[in-house]
Amino acid sequence: MCGIIGIVANSPVNQLLFDGLTLLQHRGQDAAGILTCEDQRLFLRKENGLVKDVFHTRHMRQLFGNMGIGHVRYPTAGCDSSAEAQPFYVNAPFGIALGHNGNLTNVDELRASVKQTDHRHINTNSDSEVLLNVFAHELAATAGDEPAVEDVFAAISGVHRRVKGAYAVIGLIAGRGIFAFRDPSGIRPVCFGQRQTESGFTEYMIASESVAIEASDFELIRDLAPGEAIFITTDGQVSLKQCAEHAQYTPCIFEYVYLARPDSIIDDVSVYRARMRMGERLAAKIMREWPDHDIDVVIPIPDTSRTAALEIAVSMNLKYREGFVKNRYIARTFIMPGQAQRKRSVRQKLNAIDLEFRGKNVLLVDDSIVRGTTSSEIIRMAREAGANKVYLASAAPPVRYPNVYGIDMPAATEFVAHDRNVEEIRAAIGADYLIYQDLDDLIESVRVGNPSLKAFDCSCFTGEYVTGDVDQAYLDGVADKRNDKAKSDSGRSRDIVAVGLYNVQ
Repeated sequence: MCGIIGIVANSPVNQLLFDGLTLLQHRGQDAAGILTCEDQRLFLRKENGLVKDVFHTRHMRQLFGNMGIGHVRYPTAGCDSSAEAQPFYVNAPFGIALGHNGNLTNVDELRASVKQTDHRHINTNSDSEVLLNVFAHELAATAGDEPAVEDVFAAISGVHRRVKGAYAVIGLIAGRGIFAFRDPSGIRPVCFGQRQTESGFTEYMIASESVAIEASDFELIRDLAPGEAIFITTDGQVSLKQCAEHAQYTPCIFEYVYLARPDSIIDDVSVYRARMRMGERLAAKIMREWPDHDIDVVIPIPDTSRTAALEIAVSMNLKYREGFVKNRYIARTFIMPGQAQRKRSVRQKLNAIDLEFRGKNVLLVDDSIVRGTTSSEIIRMAREAGANKVYLASAAPPVRYPNVYGIDMPAATEFVAHDRNVEEIRAAIGADYLIYQDLDDLIESVRVGNPSLKAFDCSCFTGEYVTGDVDQAYLDGVADKRNDKAKSDSGRSRDIVAVGLYNVQ
């Protein structure tokens, strides 16, 4: 899970890119980068940290140009280094930069072919750099002295033939324009919008989520379809083409559960309304399976569970209360690299209001339960605040399988639901009662918003991987490389200076 953005305008785009990345900050808090283009020159600033910390006034003043792309990084692999911040850049052919959201499932095979067959150098452990070099090689093979729109689309078709996994991509070709494309399964989101300037020029923005477009005063046009590509020239000419031979709509359902902002619309589904329906269906299950419950109050675990929790309270005619105060200066614990850091940050992030817990039977509502770290700590906090009994409801089913498409769920053994039934999970996290959403209800909660969506990637709940190339050997390899222990052991930090463009320091 990362955030990508690109803009073509008729005035400097540095501030628009900064603002857009800030709106996408929830998608990645490890690193941020912006690359802009003026004539044939590229200007790059990227570093570890939040958007507000990476870009200072001196950096913004040197990001020249009316066209640019940006990225916020959420690491699932690689090392904690600014070298792996994006966008990445290669000078041949034509000068190309690229940012990527997702994860390539055949990256080892690709890395070998890029080196041995394409004769291109990879300098980091990032699959995004591999993806950039695959695209660059395909473009070099199709384009002449100047890359035409059809050359770009042909190169993207070549990427689709070679690359497997999840990828929403934003890229820039120096002096020519920006492009974006989505994997043939449509797992990761990307959309685009436009606005008219007073001079009559039509400006365009491409982003991971619609909130970045609409909050920047652009009009949302639509999402890119699975396998579809867009190319926008420097003078605002737009071309769209389906570049995949066998595209299918299977978006990641976890985007609606947790990843996306509630004010976003993804594939014509309002994330906010989907979460409302999750609450309604979960309330129906509670009343069906536990009709004689003794719940006094419903309390959300902020922030992403608030919408579902409110609907549970309304549907069950229960009191809804805000029992936790969130420190907004602490990052999202789910996307923190490492169990120890996540556990330490829970109590820094949340503080219980004793008044709402003392002597009450409370139903805590969370969007999902993955490792169980946050849940067990919060249940302990509720008891310390004086709760009589602490119940927990999850708006998503049990997470039992690794996610290999760009979410930090690499090893099944790290999940609290691994090899446990619901009663065993309840005991492990210390709740008095535990109830999960049914998968069919979760799917319908999203599908109601867009009935044309026939299937979703639900692999972390089912173990069924929509790209069809994930087996146990692959999962074992991912677990070895990306589990919490591997991350803690790979703290080597390197910094590089990209060749062929102006680095903003």
